[in-house]
Amino acid sequence: MLPVSLDKKTRLFVSGHKGMTGTAIVRCLQAQGFETIITRTHAELDLIDQQAVRAFFRDEKIDYVVLCAGKVGGIHANNTYPADFIYQNLMIEANVIHEAYRAGVKRLVFLGSACIYPRAATVPIREEALLTGTLEPTNEPYALAKITGIKLCESCNRQYGTHYRAVMPTNLYGPFDNFHPQNSHVLPALLRKFHLARLAGEPEVGIWGSGQPRREFLHVDDMADATVFIMHLSDTQFAQATGPGCCFLNVGSGIEVSIAEVAQMVKAAVGYTGTLRFDPSQPDGTPRRCLDVSRLTNLGWRAKIPLADGLRQTYQWFLENQAILRQ
Repeated sequence: MLPVSLDKKTRLFVSGHKGMTGTAIVRCLQAQGFETIITRTHAELDLIDQQAVRAFFRDEKIDYVVLCAGKVGGIHANNTYPADFIYQNLMIEANVIHEAYRAGVKRLVFLGSACIYPRAATVPIREEALLTGTLEPTNEPYALAKITGIKLCESCNRQYGTHYRAVMPTNLYGPFDNFHPQNSHVLPALLRKFHLARLAGEPEVGIWGSGQPRREFLHVDDMADATVFIMHLSDTQFAQATGPGCCFLNVGSGIEVSIAEVAQMVKAAVGYTGTLRFDPSQPDGTPRRCLDVSRLTNLGWRAKIPLADGLRQTYQWFLENQAILRQ
């Protein structure tokens, strides 16, 4: 099934365009020939400020929105700043989605997260698993915010007749990722850790957790391609894929690997030759997380970038952008 073609002259707002997902979305839209991509930095537009967001949509006459903006981070960041994670993400979603509706935005795509699903959900996780069990405690505030964003899109569609939709990407990695030593996700954290260990000649690298949890990873360029693909789908195509009342689709590679396995892949990408030491006293997070992507696959989309290749590309980007990372 092929998506419909959208007007490439439309005014399209990408929020969070400086982040990993936002930059990938902009690259993808530019490659597809979209001519008027609207962006704002945080200094130019604070998405937590409802009046500022309302004025922006009133003045800019936006046709489409891709909502990437939000506060993100790994287990340590989620445990350390739970109030920030739930408050900032709730406010951004509420302001952008509601003001988009008020301004008559034709189409909106909200980027959620695979952490919306219950900790004990059957793997691979289908979209129907949403709200069927208890969330993973280490990222519950963030997950609740993302669930609210989905429900806000669904509620607007139900009450106002909008056609807003959402994508639930699995664990993402790639250029412009957050490589902070404490607040990053597992892949960028490992890349940075192995890089520094290689430079210092350290014989051993310690890794949080047991290494046993299994995860699915997706290169951010694949995520962007899938998101724009879903944005292109006609209302009929999207409704047939999701089912009555549902507004979101899983996005992933469909391939599950253990943290220990991916650590070995990162070690190879960086060229580190020492040994690995796992620390089971640190939290593992959800035991398994891999999405069922059959609905998206049936629409004709599949991930293209193998994990080993994506890790090498990401490490090369990391090496070439040290100046950006120090800012």
